[in-house]
Amino acid sequence: MDKRLFLLDAFALIFRAYYALVKSPRITSSGKNTNAQFGFLNSLMDLINNQKPSHLAVCFDTKALTERHVDFADYKANRQETPEDILAAVPDIKKMLQGFNIPIVECDGYEADDIIGTLSVKASQCGYQVFMVTPDKDYGQLVNENVFIYKPASAFSKAEILGTKEICAKWDIEKVSQVIDILGMMGDAVDNIPGIKGVGEKTAVKLLKEYGTLENILDNADQIKGAIGEKIRNGKADAIMSKKLATIILNVPCEFHEEDFSLSEWNHDMLSEIFNELEFRTIGKRILGEGFKIGSRENVQTDLFGNEIASKTENRKSAEESVQQDLFSQEIMPLKTIHEVAHQYLLLDTLEKRSAFISQLSQTTTTPPEICFDTETTGLDANVCELVGMSFAVKNHEAYYVPLPANREETLSILHEFDILFNNADVLWIGQNTKFDLLVLKNYGIEMKGNLFDTMLAHYCFEPEGKRSMDLLSETYLQYRTVSIEELIGKKGKGQGNMRDVELEKIKEYAAEDADITLQLKEQFVTLLKEKKLKKYLMK
Repeated sequence: MDKRLFLLDAFALIFRAYYALVKSPRITSSGKNTNAQFGFLNSLMDLINNQKPSHLAVCFDTKALTERHVDFADYKANRQETPEDILAAVPDIKKMLQGFNIPIVECDGYEADDIIGTLSVKASQCGYQVFMVTPDKDYGQLVNENVFIYKPASAFSKAEILGTKEICAKWDIEKVSQVIDILGMMGDAVDNIPGIKGVGEKTAVKLLKEYGTLENILDNADQIKGAIGEKIRNGKADAIMSKKLATIILNVPCEFHEEDFSLSEWNHDMLSEIFNELEFRTIGKRILGEGFKIGSRENVQTDLFGNEIASKTENRKSAEESVQQDLFSQEIMPLKTIHEVAHQYLLLDTLEKRSAFISQLSQTTTTPPEICFDTETTGLDANVCELVGMSFAVKNHEAYYVPLPANREETLSILHEFDILFNNADVLWIGQNTKFDLLVLKNYGIEMKGNLFDTMLAHYCFEPEGKRSMDLLSETYLQYRTVSIEELIGKKGKGQGNMRDVELEKIKEYAAEDADITLQLKEQFVTLLKEKKLKKYLMK
């Protein structure tokens, strides 16, 4: 028998599953979002049916702090809070895994990738081929002749198995151990690993071709000329720390006992119970057989004449079948950031710059003129906060920021420069939570005439469930992670600053990005509103 062990990175796959279905969420009759559960189950069954593993386990992170958090307090500090629907899905997914008799492995103080790394070493020493099921690029450092990355299928590619040859080609390196060296230099914005400021992947690869390892690069920093040499010398401590943070730990206190990881008979009663709770009608039958049914006759509804009404579950049957067909055709792209997307964000800090910009917008030929607008303030209470600045966007990846002084009279003078725009009844003003911006301007005696398009309201029209912060909408619909407010003013609490304290260049990039992203969301949402025949409820 082939000894093939598949180790699944639970949360990487759960997040992927949840966002794959976020545009067409699955909601039970009780109002529960089951995107993550349904998507994860599909991924699991696809893996079992097509890859035929002999052994399998699913590895989870826990809430406990890890050694990385001890070494670097800001490790993963910029990550957004996990959506409540995902947190609520975890117990269901664990119950499904128990029903399949698939082991769940987790260990306080260690991340799932550490557990997978440790088990990979132990299993490969026992003669197993090990497949790490994850889209995470960091796992490349673990690949060898017996250990591989298994990347699930996407819209643009079939499922992919990556060995040493593929990893080295992907990163343009000579050996997989250099993956950690690259991460040590370029950092990782997702995990808030700093790297060397100003050094990206291409520079890191170029340096490794010459010096071989990060340590050799740092040892020879004095011989590296120009700005790169200076960046390396200044970033030495961050590079050393970043490499340590990016290195997957291989001595987690978990054991590989072959018999515990072997696929065995399912607990049909437990699976039937959880599938019933989650209303997995079609996939439940596919897994458990035609005898599986949702609910009982006690739940059948009738109309006034006693005729049976199809339940919400029945009505969703065709939708569920469609989702099963389409689930793997939706690509979950790695989230891009402001550092990777070309953009032009300009500062309008003089009368001349503002006048030229206003003149440019006043002469637009768009009908109606569409301007995305956003404010930056000293707080979240629109009735008492002060304006710090405002941003505008009329074209994707291009936006403008107008800083406003603390002196109220000076701010009013600048605001009135924009009267020709604010008083134009033909303008379509685009914003996210525009009620806040309108209230702030009202406190300065400014009224924006024209029509409004609010991306929060637009999203509510076709997706009334769940949260709708701009950060979440951006990740969901644009595959783009915005700059976190906490990067500028710190975490919530007594020590948090306000936007007035942020250096101008940083606030310009942050504020202009907000306007730019909101404009891009508007374009996406208009298309969705048209598709769902909802445009008339939000736009004239």
